[in-house]
Amino acid sequence: MTFTLHDVRSRTYKARDAWWTVFLVDPLAGRLVVTTANRTSITPNQITWGAFVLGLGSAWCFLQAEWSWLVAGAAIYHVSFVLDCMDGKIARLKGTGTILGGWLDYVFDRIRVLACTAALMWGQYRATGQEIYLLLGIAVVFLDMLRYVDALQIAKVRRQMRRTLRNTYEQSVSGGAAALPASLLCEDLDADPDEIRVRLTQTVDLQQEFRSRFSWYPGMREWLREHRIRTHLVSGIEFQMAVFIVGPLLGAVIPVTIGAAALLLLFEALIMYKLLLSSRDLNRALAAIRSPAEASSSPTPAG
Repeated sequence: MTFTLHDVRSRTYKARDAWWTVFLVDPLAGRLVVTTANRTSITPNQITWGAFVLGLGSAWCFLQAEWSWLVAGAAIYHVSFVLDCMDGKIARLKGTGTILGGWLDYVFDRIRVLACTAALMWGQYRATGQEIYLLLGIAVVFLDMLRYVDALQIAKVRRQMRRTLRNTYEQSVSGGAAALPASLLCEDLDADPDEIRVRLTQTVDLQQEFRSRFSWYPGMREWLREHRIRTHLVSGIEFQMAVFIVGPLLGAVIPVTIGAAALLLLFEALIMYKLLLSSRDLNRALAAIRSPAEASSSPTPAG
């Protein structure tokens, strides 16, 4: 079977991704995937290993500390990241992805970040004697860990919210409630309980309060979605690229790293704020679901 660039885009590109990946990685990675998938027998795991080895090569360049080596390290890091994106694309395109491959990709990513951070910051400390580089090294490793752990936990909490909605609705129906209040349903959804249960998690708006407070947000989000960009504009990917590519290229590791760290924390705080407002929307939705059952179970006053 011959794969085309359209196949790669339609079958392997994420619906939403980091803007760095969308603009600076996918245009190259997609074309390389076409060539690799059609003309070679290279496996996703082999590409993962290649990305890892290049990542270690980038760390070695960073350790040399001189600006020319920093530029080389930044370039190699970007190539390593391109390969890191290719392995998943080829796995999805050919249907050859494995649990081991996903684990290997994640672990190698973390080791690459740790190695490049240690090499970059130690190299700069050794060259300048400024202890701030050691502190920045600790901060980079901590923030990288925080971002990925937090992303997993946020996804877990959102799934739990949807699960709570579904379970509460099922309890309401079994307790004798007629149906979910119409205010919580899309117009095209009928009142069949089974269908409501299946689609409930997609019809209840858990970002209503956030959107009401920031009326400009829906328009911006739609524009970003049209370009496959997620609204979390400074995530772990952008943070890594700032530290290991932008900072070294500009010869400004300290200010770029501090600025990227501040923006990462800002966007993490915004996610926490959205989650707080979503919890309020959840409580209102749960109250609306329970109200018919509570009303039907209330004793009728004596005439």
